[in-house]
Amino acid sequence: MQKATKILMAMVIIALVTGLTTHVLAHQRGSRGNMTPEQRAERQRQAIERMYAMERPIEAVDSVWIEELTWMEVRDAIAAGKTTAIVATGGVEQNGPFLATGKHNYVLQGACEGIARKLGNALCAPIIKLVPEGSHNPKSGAMLYSGSISLRQETFEMVLEDVGESLKQHGFEHIIFIGDSGGNQTGMGNAATALNERWGETRAHYVSEFYRYRDVFIYMENELGIVEGENDGHHDDYVITTIMMVTDPQTVRYQQRLDAGLASINGLSIKDKEKSISIGKKLLQFRIDTSVKAIKAAMERP
Repeated sequence: MQKATKILMAMVIIALVTGLTTHVLAHQRGSRGNMTPEQRAERQRQAIERMYAMERPIEAVDSVWIEELTWMEVRDAIAAGKTTAIVATGGVEQNGPFLATGKHNYVLQGACEGIARKLGNALCAPIIKLVPEGSHNPKSGAMLYSGSISLRQETFEMVLEDVGESLKQHGFEHIIFIGDSGGNQTGMGNAATALNERWGETRAHYVSEFYRYRDVFIYMENELGIVEGENDGHHDDYVITTIMMVTDPQTVRYQQRLDAGLASINGLSIKDKEKSISIGKKLLQFRIDTSVKAIKAAMERP
């Protein structure tokens, strides 16, 4: 008898709760249904205003990467004057027997952070890791090698435009495009031009100076006294290898090469890990300094 009573009471409670929930939802639907599009837009605007008025409840982390920040940290960084966003494009392609296919992306991890911190008013958007690398059918370029991933040119440019538009909507005033691969350069220039044709005060800038590797080699020879020898025939060189080692020596297969007696590239040894990383830092800093100078010049142009 007691069991039957408990079951009956449970059924009554469920019925009451279900009825109340249905009534509330119907009321909410009814009130939304009676609202005009203008009233709904105003309600949304007010909700966003309330959201943006909220104070951040905890300390912000020390990062320049948008993807590592909370939305409140990004909001507050923009309000504090960090209104420049750097969009870096890399790639996934064959790079000989020693370097990871994400070579360009590893370089950009250190480069974008260094540029943003030296500028002082910038944040880094997530690295665009997929770029044009050759045609799919028939295969060409890097697509002839396992692991390479290629975007069509129009896809790449649309991605860049969408990223730029997203950043503009949040209050960034300058969108900087830099790329670490030759196949990225035309697309970044085209995307910047397309965005500037649509925009007003917000500006997009394609900074080609970042990719001037010849200048890096000249700096390495003239300032560091390091000269590459005969090319080993790989899609690889001492500059790129040592810069990648700054991020992670494993990306150039340092230990495996050391074990196999292959810890050199184009006649230059990387056996001394600390020395190689030290040189990589100097080469990376040269690229950062050169890029910051070019970015500032681009932002000053009308």
